[in-house]
Amino acid sequence: MKVLVDIDQIKFSDGLIPAVIQDVRNKDVLMVAYMNAESLQLSIETGETHFWSRSRKKLWRKGETSGHIQIIKAILIDCDQDTLLVEVEQVEVACHTGKRSCFFEKFWEANVREGEEDVSTRKGQGGAPLSVSMLEALSKTILERKEQSFPGSYTSSLFEGGLDLILKKVAEESGEFIISAKNGREKEIVHETADLLYHLLVALGYYNIPMMQVEEELKRRTSQSGLDEKKSRGKKPRLSSAE
Repeated sequence: MKVLVDIDQIKFSDGLIPAVIQDVRNKDVLMVAYMNAESLQLSIETGETHFWSRSRKKLWRKGETSGHIQIIKAILIDCDQDTLLVEVEQVEVACHTGKRSCFFEKFWEANVREGEEDVSTRKGQGGAPLSVSMLEALSKTILERKEQSFPGSYTSSLFEGGLDLILKKVAEESGEFIISAKNGREKEIVHETADLLYHLLVALGYYNIPMMQVEEELKRRTSQSGLDEKKSRGKKPRLSSAE
């Protein structure tokens, strides 16, 4: 397993970092545990998950008694470098109760009001149900970073820099996307698109506009042709030199 981030850069809290364990195939969240530097190193060296037990104050290997080991396929770290996402192949079940995932008990569920669309029942291509989009989830995280500043968070630093800094980054990423598109390299185009979308979401967050509002606008536009929609907007007012 190739280590791409120096362990010294990881932000442990009281020596620990939360690790979200996810099934690499279906993306189900199986469990959440904690790692310290030693258990993380063991996980990397052995290719199987090792954790630190906060209650027993000792290292433990997942499946050491049950045989329900977790074979690590990748370890991802979030943008603040204080949470790990561990993608695994789960042998049998992850939960000590015998359930596949530890998250099998529903705690709370939103009530869908009459006339409202339940996002869990939206249909995508082929009729498959759609969950909340990745962009909506990212938008929510960005708004949370605006409300509560996180030390070392790039998103928080953008909000602290103000609107001019945010728009400057949007302009920079737009230029980089254009260059990548002109070059025609697919990997670069995907990378720069992701960067641009992220900074656009930060700009929306500055005005407390969630991604859902943009999606609703796009949804509205699908009900008419693109040419008709453009006509309905009319001409945009031109700014004078004084403005």
